[in-house]
Amino acid sequence: MHRIGFFVCRGYEALDLAGPLSAFNQVATAAGHTPYELRVISAPGGRVIGNTGLSIETTPIGTQVFDTVVFVGGDINPMQTSENIAAAKQLASGASRVGSVCTGAFLLAETGLLDGHRATTHWRYTAQFQLRFPKTKVDGDSIYTTDGYIWTSAGIAAGIDLALAMIERDMSPEIARTVARLLVVPYRRPGGQSQFSAMSQMEPESDRIRLALNFARDHLAEALPVERLAEAARLSLRQFGRAFRRETGETPAKAVERLRVEAARLRLQDGGEPIEQIALAVGFVDPERMRRAFIKWHGRPPQSIRRENRLIDKQ
Repeated sequence: MHRIGFFVCRGYEALDLAGPLSAFNQVATAAGHTPYELRVISAPGGRVIGNTGLSIETTPIGTQVFDTVVFVGGDINPMQTSENIAAAKQLASGASRVGSVCTGAFLLAETGLLDGHRATTHWRYTAQFQLRFPKTKVDGDSIYTTDGYIWTSAGIAAGIDLALAMIERDMSPEIARTVARLLVVPYRRPGGQSQFSAMSQMEPESDRIRLALNFARDHLAEALPVERLAEAARLSLRQFGRAFRRETGETPAKAVERLRVEAARLRLQDGGEPIEQIALAVGFVDPERMRRAFIKWHGRPPQSIRRENRLIDKQ
């Protein structure tokens, strides 16, 4: 029996707990037996109130040892008490696998286990997390990451993706697939998939700028000078340049590069298409230019992302 402890603190986020907890709980139905013992725990035990006012009964950690410990996200400040940090260190020291959902990474990082390791959290908190824990290699874009026995996920629903990946590792892809169907969620978003799209990140206010972005997205393989985008937006070059920067916070050239990187990343995840072919298909002049763009936006080259997804597929 694999024992999993979900560690919660005052102000926990309900879905950060309920999502992965439900996924592991459904394994009994999918597999026809119960491979997991699940417990919701806290440092002192007793009733813990979440950030929505929903409370849950927990058991104290005491001297309990778990195979997997998941630090549940929520309000950051209540996690940072000396009692919670001491409890986290105790739990992590006895576990063969540790994980976090959303801002639970802040508490996991307090144990020192993330020093020198790759981790993610909700995109809203990546800058704060990196500033606070500079020794951690923060990946602010991925849905979840694995680095040895350390697993971290982005916010809210990404905890389900993390749990499905763990279930696949523990059981089989078939069991994880069945659990996803029971939960009525996709099976399963790769860990390297972006937390949000470049288009949604820019969120222009006017239809004119949206027209230009949609045009760029649909014609990435072609040359996209600012004059062509201004024409798609039906604006003069001067009007377009001012409006684009005002509404997106970026230059048109930078936005196009970001769209190309995102398109290339999706193609890298989807199959074995040669990197040289992908570079041309999304509008990069050559693979080296695409490599530099990936390092700028993601901190690593496209080959690294492809290797990571192949490892996930083999698990």
